Amino acid sequence: MTSLRPISYQARICTDKNRINQFLEQNRVGIIGINADDYPYAIPVNYIWFDGCVYFHGMGSGKKTELLSENAKVCFTVFREWGTVRDNVPCHADTSYFSVMLFGNAVKVTDNQKSAAVLNRIVEKFMPNFFNNPINASLVENYRSSKDGNGVLVYCIKPEFVTAKENHAEPEDLIPFNTKDV
Repeated sequence: MTSLRPISYQARICTDKNRINQFLEQNRVGIIGINADDYPYAIPVNYIWFDGCVYFHGMGSGKKTELLSENAKVCFTVFREWGTVRDNVPCHADTSYFSVMLFGNAVKVTDNQKSAAVLNRIVEKFMPNFFNNPINASLVENYRSSKDGNGVLVYCIKPEFVTAKENHAEPEDLIPFNTKDV
């Protein structure tokens, strides 16, 4: 893969690998951008950040699976908005955020032991201490969805490039979200 165009707004770049890793570990949903025919296809997925890679899962069918089998090159974006930054001049108002974009290939994990380990991490992240029996390789191999009869697929994105941006603001400088609209 050729190098990416540098981020234009240099003041917003974050290069602190510890902060980037912590951000990716703590967040739950990322947007995977996939090449498609006429339009890009971007879909939110639950994920884990583990050993420097993004892992996500899905049914063994559907548009995401089809598109990834045709072209595995993806962009994966995780972002968090903290709020709108106050300013007396409307054009100077801004958004406080942190975002990370990863570029690489979404590759199917074919080792059932590895898939089981990833799925256990996903379950523990999203439903901590809920299940007593861990997922094992046999379950991964034999499970079939009642929707389409396919097994579960686990994908890994090992980043070739990572970019991160942030706009930090103090809480007192933020306009709070209107939670009744959320």
